[in-house]
Amino acid sequence: MKNSKSSLAALTIGAVGVVYGDIGTSVLYAVKEVFGSGHVPFTPQNVYGVLSIFFWTLTVIVSIKYVVLVLRADNNGEGGLIAMLALASQAVKDKPRLRQVLLGVGIFGTALFYGDGVITPAISVLSAVEGLEIVSPAMKDWVIPLTLVVLFCLFAVQKSGTSGIGKFFGPITLVWFVSIAVLGVSHIVHHPEILKALSPYYALQFMWNNPGTSFIILGAVVLCVTGAEALYADLGHFGKKPIRLAWFSVVMPALTLNYFGQGALLLARPEAVKNPFYMMAPDWALVPLVVLATMATVIASQALITGAFSVTKQVVQLGYLPRLNVQHTSVHDTGQIYVPAVNWGLFVAIVIAVVMFRSSSNLAAAYGIAVTLDMLITTILTFFVIRYGWGYPLALCVAATGWFFVVDLAFFASNLLKLLDGGWFPLMIGGLIFTLMMTWKRGREILNEKLRSDAIDLGSFLESVFQAPPLRVPGTAVFLTAEPGTVPNALLHNLKHNKVLHEHNLFVSVRSHEVPWIGLDRRVEIVPLGHDCWQVAIHYGFKNDPDVPRALEQIRSRGCEIEPMTTSYFLSRDMVVPTIGGGMAAWREKLFAQMHHNASGAADFLSLPNNSVVELGSKVEI
Repeated sequence: MKNSKSSLAALTIGAVGVVYGDIGTSVLYAVKEVFGSGHVPFTPQNVYGVLSIFFWTLTVIVSIKYVVLVLRADNNGEGGLIAMLALASQAVKDKPRLRQVLLGVGIFGTALFYGDGVITPAISVLSAVEGLEIVSPAMKDWVIPLTLVVLFCLFAVQKSGTSGIGKFFGPITLVWFVSIAVLGVSHIVHHPEILKALSPYYALQFMWNNPGTSFIILGAVVLCVTGAEALYADLGHFGKKPIRLAWFSVVMPALTLNYFGQGALLLARPEAVKNPFYMMAPDWALVPLVVLATMATVIASQALITGAFSVTKQVVQLGYLPRLNVQHTSVHDTGQIYVPAVNWGLFVAIVIAVVMFRSSSNLAAAYGIAVTLDMLITTILTFFVIRYGWGYPLALCVAATGWFFVVDLAFFASNLLKLLDGGWFPLMIGGLIFTLMMTWKRGREILNEKLRSDAIDLGSFLESVFQAPPLRVPGTAVFLTAEPGTVPNALLHNLKHNKVLHEHNLFVSVRSHEVPWIGLDRRVEIVPLGHDCWQVAIHYGFKNDPDVPRALEQIRSRGCEIEPMTTSYFLSRDMVVPTIGGGMAAWREKLFAQMHHNASGAADFLSLPNNSVVELGSKVEI
């Protein structure tokens, strides 16, 4: 009992650091952007109204939608948009057209995650370093260079893994939440009347009296829920209870106290609107607060970078991106990975964002469209999960998700007003990633159709071969093939050029499925083909790490004895040649061919021993 309590406490502190780092740093810029926009006349009544909107936005979107409802939609203990997409597509698998639409919507939402992944670290770190301007206006010119240095150091250490510094994330972020709560309380005690804004009356009154202004400022209010999607995405790492406990016991109270403290400061000193968060602090605490804020934003950015690695790996497993070089940074935790292409691609895009927008206020104009559209997509997918997956009555499903749909749609529509001011930037990134994903998916389908049309049936081929069998050599040959039941090109080349056949032959197909995990009991299927040949199917979920040699160890007990030292792996390396009048537009075929050429080797992706791999190439026109 004692151990379970200590484990819960450790997971809760870990959740504070990893799950809520992003939303915890939104206090740096959210209030400033609402009042600094110039749309809200500065009156005490408006301060009450805006703070009430902040509080109830946190309550409705984070507390009720994500913590209470969406966390229930776990896919074998896993969360995030990919897991939700898998649940929704499984729920409507008997409706093929609807399933295709949902897959497209979900993958577009996943692509938008990368746009969010560029803006969030940029605005978080930049807003923290901007505190130096409050310390001394002369330091304004140092803000962007220091921000870029901090970001470079953050991305440079990714290849070493986060296990070493990860254990400090929770305690540092906990100190951050305690600090912002204390800052808030120090001002609330001077103006306790600000707590009246906890009542929804003030939010409703503000919206009733200022409908147009209320709609416009939603684009800035949404900044207070930055990182809400991370809460669901990290479900598999921490579990529901620690995430819920961390929110209601630490994060929500600290955020509320700080926002209301900023409101109390504005009632006393309206001129503090230029940076209410930092102007809450006494002069002696400014520099330590800037350092702590920078650490907190780095941790928030780290969580998002780690999430980008994880999402990329899952998307590759689902077949929407080519194989990438994935490096494991921990021998104990298989979830700790490093993807160089994603790491430095994100860094370059973030540097462009910082240099282009130059301030957190300008970046705030770019922020919101991607994240609110992702929230909208999550709500839509949730409806299909609870309606078709869980079988709840239609009226209940509409009631449960309809309200959130209206709220998310209002936030998204408001953020569309910022489209020309910078909102195009994350949408452009998301659109580019989505184009890559759909081009790769469609290209693979065309390539597989072409290979199938030229394929030879494996069973009949083996029968004809063994009528006059070639020389059998000792050892085992493992032929990797995308299509089970067809003859791999590598086998044809081996017979043509080497004129031998191994003593044992395995025809192995690796299958990825729309579930996070597939256990060892369902990992391998084996069908004997005679003459010491077997058809093998290996199954993985989108969070499993493919390891073909390890999976093949399971077939020893099923009549197929293989020895690692005498086993060779034969791969077909297809060179794609675009042709006019193929299945896609010419530019997409060229793009697919380039992506196919640059994909990392199947040997590394499937964890094959490098000294036992034989690659045989062929050209395929699409």
